[in-house]
Amino acid sequence: MSLKHSNISIFVPHIGCPNKCSFCNQRYITGVFKAPTVRDVAIAVKNAQTNPNYDPKTTEIAYFGGSFTAINRNYMLRLLRVAHRFVKSGVVSGIRISTRPDAIDDEILTLLKKYSVTAIELGAQSLNDRVLRLNNRGHKVSDVVKAAKKIREYGFELGLQIMTGLYADSDASALKTADKVIEIKPDTVRIYPTIVLKDTDLEALYLDNIYIPQSLDSAVNLASKLYKMFTDNGIRVIRLGLHSIEKDAYIAGPWHPAFSELCQSQIMLNEVLSQINEKGNYIIYVGNSDVSKMIGQKRSNILHLESKGIYCKVKPDDTLGNLEVRIEREV
Repeated sequence: MSLKHSNISIFVPHIGCPNKCSFCNQRYITGVFKAPTVRDVAIAVKNAQTNPNYDPKTTEIAYFGGSFTAINRNYMLRLLRVAHRFVKSGVVSGIRISTRPDAIDDEILTLLKKYSVTAIELGAQSLNDRVLRLNNRGHKVSDVVKAAKKIREYGFELGLQIMTGLYADSDASALKTADKVIEIKPDTVRIYPTIVLKDTDLEALYLDNIYIPQSLDSAVNLASKLYKMFTDNGIRVIRLGLHSIEKDAYIAGPWHPAFSELCQSQIMLNEVLSQINEKGNYIIYVGNSDVSKMIGQKRSNILHLESKGIYCKVKPDDTLGNLEVRIEREV
């Protein structure tokens, strides 16, 4: 599932956002409370280079957290210039940014191209106008479609970030969002389950019993379906779940430190169930790094299969790719 490339992530919390989304408190997600300086960027790059696996050809500087193209122009240019120098010197391969769909236009894209930005991720969150409005996103689905088209025209890699379990959303609506994402054809997608954070509008809705968050199982099941929809259509899923949140900020919702692995485990279980039509004993071959995912946390996948009369051994096969399975019946 994961890309071979890596990011040197620089978080720009709440800077450039023209409104406050119902679910958002970037400081609690990133743990960053101040705007990064040019020096902070240089230090982050230097620290990344100490990693023995560091590869400048597959590493990008990534400005995440806020709406990068909506921040103060002079400040944005300072951040772009320092990153651009690292691209020109061959220390990194490019620059990745995240921003709002309504903060993209021809002038901005020309500027980003000038400073070696290679990928632009749009915080779409949903492709349902009602859901966007009720979560105070401040933009419409048409803004996402328009921005995505322009980003493509200028030759950038396009990413979309979507969320499940938003206020006023449903699994059916999320699946329709996924269909529309597939129509847009981004290069990459990130899938984030909605978490209720302290000091957000969503917290108030939750405390008033107006908003009911997803359970962990529901979030995993839905994200797994979306993952397969995207990958079956040639779209890379580069993130499942939030990187981290501050412990004191968590109020409710499907937060799990290994959310991505839970999803991958569910994806593999679904694939096995789709291939096995009758009870019996089987050998499931998976890639070397996928053995524990196939077994599941606390052997959950094995136990689930056994409850259906399917008894399996899991064995590695280095010819298989990520999340691929091959099944043989034991004689």
